[in-house]
Amino acid sequence: MPWKHTIYSRGSTHRMPQMNINSRARQILAAITQEYLATGEAVGSRTVTRRYGIELSPATVRNVMTDLEELGLIRQPHTSAGRIPTDLGLRFFVDSLLTEKVRRLSDREREDLAGRYSFSTREVDAALREAGKVLSELSTHTVVLMMPRVESEVLKHVEFLRVRDDMLLAVLVGSSGRVQNKLVPLPLEEGPLRSEDLERMHNYLNEKLDGRTLSEVRKLVEAELASERVRYDAMAQRALRLQQRALPPIEPYPESGVYITGQANLIGHLLNEEPAVEPARLQALLRTLEDRRILVKLLEQTETASGMQVFIGAETAVPELSDQSVIASSYNDGERPIGALGVIGPTRMNYSRVIALVDFTAQLLSGVISHQK
Repeated sequence: MPWKHTIYSRGSTHRMPQMNINSRARQILAAITQEYLATGEAVGSRTVTRRYGIELSPATVRNVMTDLEELGLIRQPHTSAGRIPTDLGLRFFVDSLLTEKVRRLSDREREDLAGRYSFSTREVDAALREAGKVLSELSTHTVVLMMPRVESEVLKHVEFLRVRDDMLLAVLVGSSGRVQNKLVPLPLEEGPLRSEDLERMHNYLNEKLDGRTLSEVRKLVEAELASERVRYDAMAQRALRLQQRALPPIEPYPESGVYITGQANLIGHLLNEEPAVEPARLQALLRTLEDRRILVKLLEQTETASGMQVFIGAETAVPELSDQSVIASSYNDGERPIGALGVIGPTRMNYSRVIALVDFTAQLLSGVISHQK
């Protein structure tokens, strides 16, 4: 069956060559991969026939293994040893086999997990951190979360508090519970503002802007200020100009918006490897996790993509993660993606289980956030 996969690499797209692999070869590749993921050991032809119900002779299986090795899907780590999947083989397995057979969580499992994700707060950032900790515990891997972008925050209330005659404090309250404050100057040439004027402006802005994201508010304010109708309404003009000054500046996604938990899981997996991990490699990996800019670039690809994203080894385009896999998904507010979460673990992980957990967590978070609106 022809197979094609697109690898996302830091903004560029590379297409892997098509491969024609018959059902017998796919079955053997699946057996090798499943056995390797479960045991970490190289897999021989007899293991394939005995444990996976493949009714072929060991000699025939070895011939198919040779073909799979020539295609770069499996490799022989040592002479006279069995085979293990390459990153390309894992990719084929995940895309062509595992994604068709991902074990969906049962209703009972979903209920049990939903109980673990007992969000005790209405603040989205706190709910995300809580979800990250639970996901890390359940998956036994490291979890990375991108908090919602400021521009995706839905505005629920705006108010201006007088600090002095020439200065106001703008208070923007989002649907997530996030509050943003900013000092807004009052130019002397615009004249003083009476308390009743401020009240009218509050009512006008809240009626017009409620339920819109900050990005939408930004565009609406610009359009309204340029409209013919507002040109002859002094109160509306002044209110919109105040709102324009109160909006936070557009900035790149902040490193502080990335939350990481479960680093000890990653260290534990590496220390249990055979042979033992080199200290320099462990230090490089930990430095990569500390450099949130790298993780932002990786998860941003997930935020703008549809469905579950799986990066295996070199597909992350991060050298320090070349022997790790990342399983990630975006979460939304019911209308648009506003963030992403991902699990980082060794390439030899239980993909079916982790994919199901990440997918379920993203759905739960989307539900929590959409109900905040």
